[in-house]
Amino acid sequence: MTSTLTFRLDSEYLKNLAVKYREDYQQAKPFPHIVIDNFLPEFVLDNILTEFPKAGDIDWQKFENKAEKKLANKHEKYMGDNTRSLLYQFNSSTFIEFLENITGIEGIIPDPHFEGGGLHQIERGGYLKMHVDFNRNNKLHLDRRLNLLLYLNKDWKEEYGGYLELWDKEITQCEKKILPLFNRLVIFTTTDFSYHGHPEPLTCPEGWTRKSLALYYYTNGRPAEEISGKEHSTIFQARPGEDIQEKTSGMTAKTILKKLIPPIIIEGLNNLKKK
Repeated sequence: MTSTLTFRLDSEYLKNLAVKYREDYQQAKPFPHIVIDNFLPEFVLDNILTEFPKAGDIDWQKFENKAEKKLANKHEKYMGDNTRSLLYQFNSSTFIEFLENITGIEGIIPDPHFEGGGLHQIERGGYLKMHVDFNRNNKLHLDRRLNLLLYLNKDWKEEYGGYLELWDKEITQCEKKILPLFNRLVIFTTTDFSYHGHPEPLTCPEGWTRKSLALYYYTNGRPAEEISGKEHSTIFQARPGEDIQEKTSGMTAKTILKKLIPPIIIEGLNNLKKK
């Protein structure tokens, strides 16, 4: 099998793709996006799929509540050589030029820390409700502008679900559903109004998972019409008739306070009581 480590993104291939899809990207609804199938030579993703860690193989960051049930990993030490090689190329000058050409956004800056990105994995029954992403990278002090998702799911069937859904800004209807097929690339502009998610619980066979690589891109500043006026983390929004709020009934005031106060402060207060 050919090694991913010897593979290099071709600038002419990317330039031609940008020309082909630029207009479609910028005119797409409900917000600018593009779906490109068979984006890379299949052996590249075969190698990455071979080394992609299973749910119990590494120390995944786990999310499990009414808004999301998923696994994520941004740490390079848990990634195989082929995976790191491709992610580095997605942060390269060659690829950034492609992103600028297809989106029309200038001055794009990659994130070498893969904050919020890297490896994503959702097990049977998992989901990610409708949301808009954090709009500011506090480590880089930059504004988030683009999301990139590359799916790694071979032989994926429609009945397994896992659709990425793109909704209108009022959360009244889904305007685009994208099945997470192997070697399918999705790029979209992220704003305070670009609601997206995988809201329906996954129905794939037991032992299967919905796998993807995720990268986010930034600029120094952004158009005023893309923001709601304040910096925020991920904001989840319920669909019509849906409840994604965590229940607090039956919890004492003391228990609620413990959830809100950082553990280090609680520890300090307990130490003072002992003196």
